[in-house]
Amino acid sequence: MLSYLLQRSLLLLPTLIGVTCIAFAIIHLAPGDPAELRASGSGGLGSAGAEGLSSKSRGELDQALTAWRAQYGLDRSLPVQYWRWLRNLATLEFGQSFKDNQPVWRKIAERLPITIQLNVVAIVVIYLVAIPLGVYSATHPYSVGDQVTTFLAFLLFALPSFWIGTLAIVFLCGGDFFDLFPPGGVTSVGYASTWSFWQRLGDRAWHLCLPVLVLSYGGFAGLSRFMRSSMLENIRQDYVQTARAKGLSERWVIYKHVLRNSLIPIVTIMASILPGLISGSVIIETIFSIPGVGLLAYEAVLARDYPIIMAVFTTSSLLTLVSILLSDILLTLVDPRITFSGRSA
Repeated sequence: MLSYLLQRSLLLLPTLIGVTCIAFAIIHLAPGDPAELRASGSGGLGSAGAEGLSSKSRGELDQALTAWRAQYGLDRSLPVQYWRWLRNLATLEFGQSFKDNQPVWRKIAERLPITIQLNVVAIVVIYLVAIPLGVYSATHPYSVGDQVTTFLAFLLFALPSFWIGTLAIVFLCGGDFFDLFPPGGVTSVGYASTWSFWQRLGDRAWHLCLPVLVLSYGGFAGLSRFMRSSMLENIRQDYVQTARAKGLSERWVIYKHVLRNSLIPIVTIMASILPGLISGSVIIETIFSIPGVGLLAYEAVLARDYPIIMAVFTTSSLLTLVSILLSDILLTLVDPRITFSGRSA
């Protein structure tokens, strides 16, 4: 097991390099010039909208844009730019943002805790809802409750999160309907650091309740169906009939034998849930105006802020690779019969 984990850990670096290389090329080859967007955003016109300027002003603008591209190395070839970025990455230096010249790592560090809170709570909600629903549906197959939960699961799984998030704001966040949740942000207007811990916790929970539900409903809807299928498959196995023949109670058979074996595919799916939530948080944070990494990435794409985009993409890719490795470790904890010693040979 240790040799397999060491082998997988050593593969993380070349995999990450390959993924970032492809992403770097796609991002830089996409339409849009960050220099012109920066000039337009700071009150300038950019070369595309400089037809009304005099020839002298146009020349000065072009010189300024050329100097700005040279400052950030955008005038060099893509391989040179990527090598420079990769060399900085080795020292955990993501450079400076094109938008405000602030260090990229500082901007991400300020917003990362909020995104982590949002995604960790969403994962907990997904598993707390999906596993009991899947167990109930499998132990009561084709009952009214099973049919209702199956219908609701497929319905929720089919509804896009951006549409549900917009409807939630319209109907539950004031306006002409209910005023149950705040429409955005993570703290109240009157928030003060002098509040007690429980006041601050309650205020944060009130603000994150709706975004977490919108972010997680698709996950627990789909995962509950996986849990149901896995449970039904294991219930039909011979070892379950043997356990029942020994006189074990039905509850003991379900929760001691069937449930544990049914968790194997659920743990495997965890490798795709975390990356999916991170990408989904871009939409949720944008809709609910949550100052997290997702909203930062969305704003960076609009501004062609390459350092921010690459930093967020690299972080997401690393989390994806780590989550896959983590799922392998959890598989051995769920089922001791699973071993990776043969793979390391």
